[in-house]
Amino acid sequence: MKKEILTHCLYLLLMSVIVILVKRYFLPFNIQSALNIGLFLLGGLIGTVLPDIDHVIYIYLLHPQELTSQRINYVLANQTQPVKQRVWHVFELMAATRQERKGLIFHTAYFQIIFWVLAFLVVSSSGSILGRGLVLAFSLHLIVDQFLDLMKLENLDNWFRQLNIQLEKEKYLFFWLGNVSILLLFSFVL
Repeated sequence: MKKEILTHCLYLLLMSVIVILVKRYFLPFNIQSALNIGLFLLGGLIGTVLPDIDHVIYIYLLHPQELTSQRINYVLANQTQPVKQRVWHVFELMAATRQERKGLIFHTAYFQIIFWVLAFLVVSSSGSILGRGLVLAFSLHLIVDQFLDLMKLENLDNWFRQLNIQLEKEKYLFFWLGNVSILLLFSFVL
């Protein structure tokens, strides 16, 4: 779990620094530019965490009867461990069983297509730096998760399950590269 958090944070930091430099959020250097950078980073942090809410929704609302959901509830209810230790144990259990959750809402190609439309509206028509940071980081999180799935599983079958589509690895890679291209377009051009 710590490795996954670190991975997402490193990609977020790299993207944030590059966007701040390219979009020149630091110019002119004054209180307003510092506030803009702070809002962009806050939006980035929120956007990085939001896609993982998907797992919580799945465990507690959609499939509380599944074994993993029951194990997580058991760990949380165990009063013999300190709260901090239980929470970390739950995070590690959720990370270890991530591939078992097939019906996630946010981690699908269908959702991602809809999200790109909404992200375009936020990035192109809204002047909100917080909103820009949020949608870019949310998109980056999904792209990093897809990359990790491509590396581990060599496919994105879980992402296309709702569309009932199975593709070859090269076509999944093309889909992923298309998402990266859209993220770069939204980050630097718009």
